[in-house]
Amino acid sequence: MFALSKRIGVDLGTVNSFVWLQGRGVVVEEPTVVAVSLKDKRVVAVGTVAHHMLGRTPGTIVASKPLKHGVIADYAVTEALLRFFLQKVMGRGIILKPEVMVSVPAGSTQVERRAVLEAALSAGARKAYLLDEPLAAIIGAGIPIAEASGNMVLNIGGGAAEAAVISLGGVVASKSVRVGGNALDEAIQKYIKKKYNLVIGEMTAEHIKIEIGSALTSASQRTSHKQMVEIKGRDAVNGLPREIEVSRDDVYEAIQSPLNIIIGMVKRVLEEVPPELASDIIDKGVMMTGGTAQFSDLGRRLSDELSVPVSLSEDPLHCVIKGIGVVLDDIDTYRHVLKEK
Repeated sequence: MFALSKRIGVDLGTVNSFVWLQGRGVVVEEPTVVAVSLKDKRVVAVGTVAHHMLGRTPGTIVASKPLKHGVIADYAVTEALLRFFLQKVMGRGIILKPEVMVSVPAGSTQVERRAVLEAALSAGARKAYLLDEPLAAIIGAGIPIAEASGNMVLNIGGGAAEAAVISLGGVVASKSVRVGGNALDEAIQKYIKKKYNLVIGEMTAEHIKIEIGSALTSASQRTSHKQMVEIKGRDAVNGLPREIEVSRDDVYEAIQSPLNIIIGMVKRVLEEVPPELASDIIDKGVMMTGGTAQFSDLGRRLSDELSVPVSLSEDPLHCVIKGIGVVLDDIDTYRHVLKEK
Protein backbone atom coordinates (compact mmCIF):
# COMPACT_ATOMS: atom_id res chain seq x y z
CA MET A 1 0.00 0.00 0.00
CA PHE A 2 1.35 3.45 -0.93
CA ALA A 3 0.95 6.32 1.49
CA LEU A 4 1.23 8.96 -1.23
CA SER A 5 0.02 9.16 -4.81
CA LYS A 6 2.67 7.82 -7.14
CA ARG A 7 3.79 9.05 -10.55
CA ILE A 8 3.90 6.43 -13.28
CA GLY A 9 5.23 6.76 -16.82
CA VAL A 10 4.16 4.57 -19.74
CA ASP A 11 5.87 4.23 -23.10
CA LEU A 12 2.96 2.68 -24.96
CA GLY A 13 4.64 1.30 -28.07
CA THR A 14 3.22 -0.56 -31.04
CA VAL A 15 5.43 -3.59 -30.29
CA ASN A 16 6.63 -3.22 -26.67
CA SER A 17 5.45 -1.19 -23.70
CA PHE A 18 7.51 0.01 -20.74
CA VAL A 19 6.33 1.29 -17.36
CA TRP A 20 8.35 3.62 -15.12
CA LEU A 21 7.64 4.04 -11.42
CA GLN A 22 9.04 7.23 -9.92
CA GLY A 23 11.90 6.40 -7.59
CA ARG A 24 12.36 2.87 -8.97
CA GLY A 25 12.83 3.17 -12.73
CA VAL A 26 11.54 0.65 -15.28
CA VAL A 27 9.32 -1.86 -13.46
CA VAL A 28 7.37 -3.42 -16.35
CA GLU A 29 8.56 -4.43 -19.82
CA GLU A 30 5.95 -6.31 -21.85
CA PRO A 31 4.91 -6.83 -25.49
CA THR A 32 1.94 -4.63 -26.43
CA VAL A 33 -0.41 -7.55 -27.04
CA VAL A 34 -3.82 -8.34 -25.55
CA ALA A 35 -5.83 -11.58 -25.92
CA VAL A 36 -9.61 -11.13 -25.75
CA SER A 37 -12.41 -13.72 -25.55
CA LEU A 38 -14.92 -13.17 -28.35
CA LYS A 39 -17.76 -14.66 -26.29
CA ASP A 40 -17.84 -12.06 -23.52
CA LYS A 41 -15.16 -9.51 -24.61
CA ARG A 42 -13.17 -10.45 -21.50
CA VAL A 43 -9.39 -9.88 -21.48
CA VAL A 44 -7.81 -13.34 -21.23
CA ALA A 45 -4.11 -12.42 -21.25
CA VAL A 46 -1.84 -9.38 -21.59
CA GLY A 47 1.80 -8.84 -22.51
CA THR A 48 4.19 -11.78 -22.78
CA VAL A 49 1.50 -14.42 -22.21
CA ALA A 50 -0.71 -12.90 -24.93
CA HIS A 51 2.28 -12.53 -27.28
CA HIS A 52 2.85 -16.29 -27.20
CA MET A 53 -0.77 -16.70 -28.34
CA LEU A 54 -0.29 -14.69 -31.58
CA GLY A 55 -1.26 -16.89 -34.52
CA ARG A 56 -2.02 -19.80 -32.20
CA THR A 57 -5.43 -18.96 -30.72
CA PRO A 58 -8.68 -20.95 -31.17
CA GLY A 59 -11.65 -19.30 -32.87
CA THR A 60 -13.05 -18.05 -29.54
CA ILE A 61 -9.98 -15.95 -28.63
CA VAL A 62 -8.29 -13.13 -30.55
CA ALA A 63 -4.74 -12.05 -29.66
CA SER A 64 -4.00 -8.64 -31.16
CA LYS A 65 -1.91 -5.50 -30.89
CA PRO A 66 -4.24 -2.64 -29.83
CA LEU A 67 -1.91 0.05 -31.19
CA LYS A 68 -1.23 0.61 -34.88
CA HIS A 69 1.50 2.98 -36.00
CA GLY A 70 1.98 4.15 -32.40
CA VAL A 71 -1.64 5.26 -31.88
CA ILE A 72 -4.76 3.62 -30.43
CA ALA A 73 -6.53 1.33 -32.90
CA ASP A 74 -8.75 -0.35 -30.29
CA TYR A 75 -9.76 1.95 -27.41
CA ALA A 76 -11.32 -0.69 -25.10
CA VAL A 77 -8.34 -3.05 -25.40
CA THR A 78 -5.84 -0.20 -24.87
CA GLU A 79 -7.70 0.80 -21.70
CA ALA A 80 -7.51 -2.81 -20.50
CA LEU A 81 -3.78 -2.82 -21.23
CA LEU A 82 -3.19 0.39 -19.26
CA ARG A 83 -5.33 -0.92 -16.38
CA PHE A 84 -3.21 -4.11 -16.34
CA PHE A 85 0.00 -2.05 -16.15
CA LEU A 86 -1.29 0.19 -13.34
CA GLN A 87 -2.51 -2.78 -11.30
CA LYS A 88 0.78 -4.58 -11.83
CA VAL A 89 2.69 -1.60 -10.47
CA MET A 90 0.30 -0.36 -7.76
CA GLY A 91 -1.53 -3.53 -6.77
CA ARG A 92 -5.27 -4.10 -7.18
CA GLY A 93 -6.33 -2.13 -4.12
CA ILE A 94 -5.36 1.32 -5.39
CA ILE A 95 -6.40 3.82 -2.70
CA LEU A 96 -4.69 6.94 -4.04
CA LYS A 97 -4.85 7.01 -7.82
CA PRO A 98 -1.49 7.71 -9.52
CA GLU A 99 -0.51 10.49 -11.89
CA VAL A 100 0.23 8.85 -15.24
CA MET A 101 2.37 10.18 -18.11
CA VAL A 102 2.10 8.48 -21.51
CA SER A 103 4.26 9.11 -24.56
CA VAL A 104 2.57 9.75 -27.92
CA PRO A 105 3.93 10.20 -31.46
CA ALA A 106 4.52 13.89 -32.24
CA GLY A 107 2.38 13.45 -35.36
CA SER A 108 -0.68 12.29 -33.39
CA THR A 109 -3.94 14.11 -34.09
CA GLN A 110 -5.89 15.87 -31.35
CA VAL A 111 -8.47 13.06 -31.46
CA GLU A 112 -5.73 10.44 -30.97
CA ARG A 113 -4.24 12.44 -28.10
CA ARG A 114 -7.61 12.76 -26.36
CA ALA A 115 -8.13 9.00 -26.75
CA VAL A 116 -4.86 8.29 -24.89
CA LEU A 117 -5.72 10.74 -22.08
CA GLU A 118 -9.22 9.25 -21.69
CA ALA A 119 -7.85 5.69 -21.73
CA ALA A 120 -5.35 6.55 -18.97
CA LEU A 121 -8.03 8.18 -16.81
CA SER A 122 -10.47 5.29 -17.37
CA ALA A 123 -7.73 2.82 -16.46
CA GLY A 124 -7.33 4.42 -13.02
CA ALA A 125 -5.16 7.53 -13.33
CA ARG A 126 -5.97 10.54 -11.12
CA LYS A 127 -4.28 12.89 -13.59
CA ALA A 128 -2.94 12.11 -17.06
CA TYR A 129 -0.16 13.79 -19.05
CA LEU A 130 1.03 13.34 -22.63
CA LEU A 131 4.64 13.80 -23.74
CA ASP A 132 5.77 13.73 -27.38
CA GLU A 133 8.00 10.75 -28.10
CA PRO A 134 10.87 12.59 -29.88
CA LEU A 135 11.19 14.97 -26.91
CA ALA A 136 11.11 12.07 -24.43
CA ALA A 137 13.67 10.18 -26.53
CA ILE A 138 16.19 13.01 -26.69
CA ILE A 139 15.83 13.71 -22.95
CA GLY A 140 16.27 9.98 -22.26
CA ALA A 141 19.39 9.91 -24.44
CA GLY A 142 20.94 12.42 -22.02
CA ILE A 143 21.08 15.36 -24.43
CA PRO A 144 20.51 18.79 -22.84
CA ILE A 145 17.55 20.37 -24.61
CA ALA A 146 17.33 23.74 -22.82
CA GLU A 147 20.32 25.29 -24.61
CA ALA A 148 20.04 27.61 -27.64
CA SER A 149 21.53 24.90 -29.81
CA GLY A 150 19.96 22.48 -32.25
CA ASN A 151 19.77 18.76 -31.51
CA MET A 152 18.17 16.28 -33.88
CA VAL A 153 16.64 12.95 -32.92
CA LEU A 154 15.29 10.17 -35.11
CA ASN A 155 13.05 7.86 -33.09
CA ILE A 156 12.09 4.67 -34.96
CA GLY A 157 9.72 2.26 -33.27
CA GLY A 158 7.65 -0.66 -34.44
CA GLY A 159 4.81 1.42 -35.88
CA ALA A 160 6.20 4.86 -36.68
CA ALA A 161 9.35 6.89 -37.28
CA GLU A 162 9.71 10.50 -36.17
CA ALA A 163 12.43 13.05 -36.69
CA ALA A 164 12.57 16.27 -34.68
CA VAL A 165 14.94 19.18 -34.19
CA ILE A 166 14.86 20.51 -30.65
CA SER A 167 16.22 23.79 -29.30
CA LEU A 168 15.54 25.82 -26.14
CA GLY A 169 13.39 23.01 -24.73
CA GLY A 170 10.94 22.88 -27.62
CA VAL A 171 10.44 21.26 -31.02
CA VAL A 172 11.54 23.57 -33.85
CA ALA A 173 10.70 21.21 -36.71
CA SER A 174 9.36 17.68 -36.83
CA LYS A 175 7.92 15.11 -39.22
CA SER A 176 6.59 11.61 -38.73
CA VAL A 177 5.68 8.69 -40.95
CA ARG A 178 3.64 5.71 -39.85
CA VAL A 179 6.40 3.38 -41.00
CA GLY A 180 8.64 1.45 -38.62
CA GLY A 181 9.89 -2.02 -37.79
CA ASN A 182 6.50 -3.61 -38.52
CA ALA A 183 6.52 -2.13 -42.03
CA LEU A 184 9.91 -3.78 -42.65
CA ASP A 185 8.45 -7.13 -41.51
CA GLU A 186 5.40 -6.70 -43.77
CA ALA A 187 7.62 -5.81 -46.73
CA ILE A 188 9.63 -9.00 -46.19
CA GLN A 189 6.42 -11.07 -46.01
CA LYS A 190 5.12 -9.60 -49.28
CA TYR A 191 8.44 -10.01 -51.07
CA ILE A 192 8.82 -13.68 -50.09
CA LYS A 193 5.25 -14.44 -51.12
CA LYS A 194 5.78 -12.73 -54.49
CA LYS A 195 9.22 -14.21 -55.25
CA TYR A 196 8.99 -17.66 -53.66
CA ASN A 197 5.21 -18.28 -53.43
CA LEU A 198 5.69 -18.84 -49.71
CA VAL A 199 3.39 -17.44 -47.02
CA ILE A 200 5.17 -16.65 -43.75
CA GLY A 201 4.01 -15.13 -40.45
CA GLU A 202 5.01 -11.90 -38.71
CA MET A 203 7.37 -13.64 -36.30
CA THR A 204 9.22 -15.41 -39.14
CA ALA A 205 9.58 -12.12 -41.03
CA GLU A 206 10.97 -10.45 -37.90
CA HIS A 207 13.41 -13.34 -37.44
CA ILE A 208 14.65 -12.89 -41.03
CA LYS A 209 15.07 -9.12 -40.48
CA ILE A 210 17.12 -9.60 -37.33
CA GLU A 211 19.23 -12.51 -38.64
CA ILE A 212 20.26 -11.27 -42.08
CA GLY A 213 18.64 -7.85 -42.61
CA SER A 214 20.81 -4.87 -43.51
CA ALA A 215 20.22 -1.33 -44.74
CA LEU A 216 23.22 -1.73 -47.07
CA THR A 217 23.82 -3.99 -50.07
CA SER A 218 26.32 -6.84 -49.89
CA ALA A 219 28.66 -4.83 -52.15
CA SER A 220 28.74 -1.81 -49.80
CA GLN A 221 28.63 -3.90 -46.63
CA ARG A 222 31.90 -3.98 -44.72
CA THR A 223 30.86 -5.75 -41.55
CA SER A 224 30.66 -9.54 -41.69
CA HIS A 225 27.11 -10.86 -41.70
CA LYS A 226 25.31 -14.10 -42.11
CA GLN A 227 24.34 -14.37 -45.79
CA MET A 228 21.46 -16.84 -45.74
CA VAL A 229 18.73 -18.09 -43.42
CA GLU A 230 16.44 -21.10 -43.70
CA ILE A 231 12.74 -20.42 -43.15
CA LYS A 232 9.54 -22.46 -43.13
CA GLY A 233 6.14 -21.39 -44.38
CA ARG A 234 3.07 -22.45 -46.32
CA ASP A 235 3.20 -22.87 -50.09
CA ALA A 236 0.84 -20.27 -51.60
CA VAL A 237 -0.10 -22.62 -54.47
CA ASN A 238 -0.74 -26.03 -52.91
CA GLY A 239 -1.08 -25.00 -49.25
CA LEU A 240 1.56 -27.48 -48.05
CA PRO A 241 4.45 -26.68 -45.66
CA ARG A 242 7.72 -25.81 -47.40
CA GLU A 243 11.24 -24.74 -46.44
CA ILE A 244 13.46 -22.34 -48.41
CA GLU A 245 16.66 -20.32 -48.03
CA VAL A 246 16.45 -16.53 -48.11
CA SER A 247 19.50 -14.35 -48.82
CA ARG A 248 20.52 -11.01 -47.35
CA ASP A 249 20.14 -9.42 -50.79
CA ASP A 250 16.51 -10.62 -50.84
CA VAL A 251 15.88 -8.78 -47.57
CA TYR A 252 17.70 -5.65 -48.79
CA GLU A 253 15.53 -5.55 -51.92
CA ALA A 254 12.34 -6.19 -49.92
CA ILE A 255 12.76 -3.30 -47.49
CA GLN A 256 13.80 -0.49 -49.84
CA SER A 257 10.36 1.14 -49.99
CA PRO A 258 9.81 1.58 -46.20
CA LEU A 259 13.47 2.56 -45.69
CA ASN A 260 13.24 5.25 -48.38
CA ILE A 261 10.07 6.64 -46.77
CA ILE A 262 11.93 7.05 -43.46
CA ILE A 263 15.00 8.61 -45.14
CA GLY A 264 12.79 10.98 -47.14
CA MET A 265 11.02 12.11 -43.97
CA VAL A 266 14.36 12.93 -42.27
CA LYS A 267 15.46 14.92 -45.33
CA ARG A 268 12.25 16.99 -45.22
CA VAL A 269 12.91 17.91 -41.57
CA LEU A 270 16.47 19.00 -42.40
CA GLU A 271 15.12 21.17 -45.24
CA GLU A 272 12.88 23.07 -42.78
CA VAL A 273 15.56 23.78 -40.17
CA PRO A 274 16.86 27.40 -39.87
CA PRO A 275 20.49 27.78 -41.08
CA GLU A 276 21.90 28.38 -37.58
CA LEU A 277 20.40 25.14 -36.27
CA ALA A 278 21.41 23.29 -39.45
CA SER A 279 25.06 24.10 -38.70
CA ASP A 280 24.59 22.65 -35.18
CA ILE A 281 23.25 19.42 -36.69
CA ILE A 282 26.18 19.20 -39.13
CA ASP A 283 28.49 19.37 -36.10
CA LYS A 284 26.53 17.13 -33.71
CA GLY A 285 24.79 14.84 -36.18
CA VAL A 286 21.55 12.91 -35.72
CA MET A 287 20.88 10.75 -32.66
CA MET A 288 18.89 7.57 -33.37
CA THR A 289 16.62 6.06 -30.72
CA GLY A 290 13.92 3.37 -30.64
CA GLY A 291 14.03 -0.39 -31.15
CA THR A 292 14.18 -0.28 -34.96
CA ALA A 293 17.11 2.16 -34.80
CA GLN A 294 19.18 -0.94 -34.02
CA PHE A 295 18.51 -2.35 -37.50
CA SER A 296 21.82 -3.41 -39.02
CA ASP A 297 23.78 -0.63 -40.79
CA LEU A 298 20.87 1.82 -40.70
CA GLY A 299 23.10 4.52 -39.22
CA ARG A 300 25.65 4.16 -42.05
CA ARG A 301 22.91 4.24 -44.67
CA LEU A 302 21.42 7.42 -43.19
CA SER A 303 24.82 9.09 -42.85
CA ASP A 304 25.59 8.35 -46.51
CA GLU A 305 22.21 9.70 -47.66
CA LEU A 306 22.08 12.78 -45.41
CA SER A 307 25.77 13.76 -45.39
CA VAL A 308 25.68 14.30 -41.62
CA PRO A 309 27.00 12.09 -38.79
CA VAL A 310 24.45 9.61 -37.45
CA SER A 311 24.91 7.85 -34.11
CA LEU A 312 22.94 5.29 -32.12
CA SER A 313 22.03 6.23 -28.54
CA GLU A 314 23.47 4.14 -25.73
CA ASP A 315 20.18 2.41 -24.87
CA PRO A 316 17.88 3.06 -27.86
CA LEU A 317 15.04 0.80 -26.72
CA HIS A 318 14.64 2.57 -23.37
CA CYS A 319 15.33 6.22 -24.32
CA VAL A 320 11.64 7.22 -24.41
CA ILE A 321 10.76 5.66 -21.05
CA LYS A 322 13.92 7.10 -19.45
CA GLY A 323 12.95 10.54 -20.78
CA ILE A 324 9.47 10.15 -19.31
CA GLY A 325 11.15 9.31 -15.98
CA VAL A 326 13.20 12.53 -16.09
CA VAL A 327 10.09 14.62 -16.84
CA LEU A 328 8.07 12.87 -14.09
CA ASP A 329 10.71 13.95 -11.58
CA ASP A 330 10.36 17.62 -12.59
CA ILE A 331 6.92 18.16 -14.14
CA ASP A 332 6.90 21.91 -13.41
CA THR A 333 10.04 22.52 -15.51
CA TYR A 334 8.62 20.61 -18.48
CA ARG A 335 4.95 21.62 -18.11
CA HIS A 336 5.11 23.79 -21.25
CA VAL A 337 5.65 20.68 -23.41
CA LEU A 338 2.96 18.54 -21.74
CA LYS A 339 -0.71 18.09 -22.50
CA GLU A 340 -2.66 17.21 -19.35
CA LYS A 341 -6.11 16.30 -18.14
